[in-house]
Amino acid sequence: MPENKITYNPKIAGRFRGYLPIVIDVETGGLNPATDALLEIAAVTVNCDAQGVFYPAETIAHHIEPFTGAVLNPDSLAINKIDPSHPFRFALQEQDALEQIFKFLQAAQKQANCNRCVLVGHNAWFDLAFLNAAINRSKIKRNPFHGFTCFDTATLGALMYGQTVLAEALKRAQIPFDNNEHHSAIYDAEQTAKLFCKMVNTAGWP
Repeated sequence: MPENKITYNPKIAGRFRGYLPIVIDVETGGLNPATDALLEIAAVTVNCDAQGVFYPAETIAHHIEPFTGAVLNPDSLAINKIDPSHPFRFALQEQDALEQIFKFLQAAQKQANCNRCVLVGHNAWFDLAFLNAAINRSKIKRNPFHGFTCFDTATLGALMYGQTVLAEALKRAQIPFDNNEHHSAIYDAEQTAKLFCKMVNTAGWP
């Protein structure tokens, strides 16, 4: 079980009304969270230093076995280039993967003196819908995330930079983006975390 390797600053709770931002990216077998497979999930925690400057902190990720009866749309697999049957994916069942990630996030949340985690994503509604569907299938009781509140970097990117596409928003924020790595859950989550922190730091503290 991965453990937190850093100490989270309790000042975070004062910036986001008791929420700890967690950047999530999922890769899936389609667009319907009720029927289509969740194949990869990555979570990046956010921390701040003594001066209140935010930065991406730790990453935890898992490949996930499609649930029984899950739809695997060939068009989606062509985009994310995932072979669900590849023996070296070392994928976990949804419940095992989510429970490991949630325990990791709950430890960070406690250190940061936050009441809940809040999902940050690029088109965050998509990631939250797939996450909530997997939670319901797995009957997980201890979900650290708020059920419907999320921070959407597509919306924030339009506000800050006039861009809704992740690659274009990163370009305007002067953050590198490698199209060859795009649609890897870890890469997209880490780049989204950099974008989120850049926007938060630009906005400053209220």
